[in-house]
This record gives sequence, structure tokens and C-alpha cells, in this order.
Amino acid sequence: MNEVLRQEKKFLIPLDKYYDLSHRLGMILRTDSHSSGDGYLIRSLYYDTIDDNDFEEKDEGVELRRKIRLRCYGPDTPFAMLEMKQKQGAMQKKRSLRMEKEDARRMIQGDYTVLLNYKVPFAEECFGLMNMRCYRPKAIISYTRKVFVADENKIRITFDHHIKGTEASYDIFRKDLMETALLDPYLTVLEVKYNGFLLTYIKDIISECRSNEMAISKYCLGRTVSKHYLF
Repeated sequence: MNEVLRQEKKFLIPLDKYYDLSHRLGMILRTDSHSSGDGYLIRSLYYDTIDDNDFEEKDEGVELRRKIRLRCYGPDTPFAMLEMKQKQGAMQKKRSLRMEKEDARRMIQGDYTVLLNYKVPFAEECFGLMNMRCYRPKAIISYTRKVFVADENKIRITFDHHIKGTEASYDIFRKDLMETALLDPYLTVLEVKYNGFLLTYIKDIISECRSNEMAISKYCLGRTVSKHYLF
């Protein structure tokens, strides 16, 4: 089980700004081991209560809230990550558990008993919470992510683009998954994550995006788009 506690800032920027910042950051930071070209695929299945409590709390700006997701990195990924993110004031707490692929498939089907195979408190907490509050699969969100990192303060800068989603299937390992664009393909979500404080030379580069700062949730974006089409 892995746990991180950090600050996060999100910005919505045009595609040309992504390429500009990516070029400039590439001269001073390193990319992570998976970020060749424009990045790598991330595909997440989001869970929510029957009455969409997590979606509603985010939409209403509730201070203390959570979201639960099952994440993989493409159909051929031999594992999945069960993750819980919790907002605590200005901080974001993320805990994650690496699961075997077959256990993840059972989670997709709503069988949470597989969590009891993992002898860590986080797995037991998820098992109790997801059963007690009747969590169910709600939507898949996919996108391409490019990542820059700095060791100081565990700084991680991500660019997420070509964001898509579906509520027609919950199988994150499906190769022929049909998804719909959730955001204009000429827009990119920039996320800046760090512990403590952001280094000045990075802050100076990011500062020109200050007017584009937004509280963007990819899960809520996917659910909002579907609700718009439905009603």
C-alpha cells in the first residue's frame, strides 16, 4: 500500500500552451520513465454510491470528500491500482493498492471480497466502505498523460489530454472500448503536485497559467457530460 499527501493545483490550458510548457519544462526537469512522446495511457473506473454521493459532494464543493477508482495503464496491463483520494483542506491524500489483474476483474463485477486477500488496513477499509455505502462502478475515464518530475518536494507536473469516457462499459481492460470525447481535444489539463512548497523556477514558468486555474474533476466531467445528454 502506498500513501502520499500533497498539494494539487489544476489549470485548463490550450494545446499550444501545453507544447510550449512541455518544451520548457523538458529543459530543466526529467520525464518519468513512462512519458515518451506525448505520454502514456491512463484508464480509470470510478466508483460511487448508489445516489452518487461523491459526485454531488464534489459538485457542491464539500470541503472533506473522497473518490474511489480502479486504474490501469492500457488493456494489456498485468495489474490494476485501487486508489482512494481524499481532499483535506488544501491537501490531497492518496492511498493506493496494487491488485492482481484477475482480482481487479472481480472488482469490476462488484465482488469486493477479493480485497480481503490483501492483508493491509487500506484494503479492509475499502471493503467495509464500499459494501456499507453500496459503491458501484459508474464511469470509465481515459486520457494520455505526460509527466515531469523533480525530487525536491516530490514535485510532479502532469499534462492530461485527449480525455475520453464511457458509462456503457466498466471493463478497463477491454481493447475495443468505445468512448466519447469529454473535453475539446485542443484543451489540456495541467496538474501541479508537490509537498511543502513549489520551487521558484518552476513556479515562474507555471505562473503564466494562473488565470486558468480551475477545480477540474475528470470523473465529474464525465458524469456531467452524460447527464447533459440524458436530460
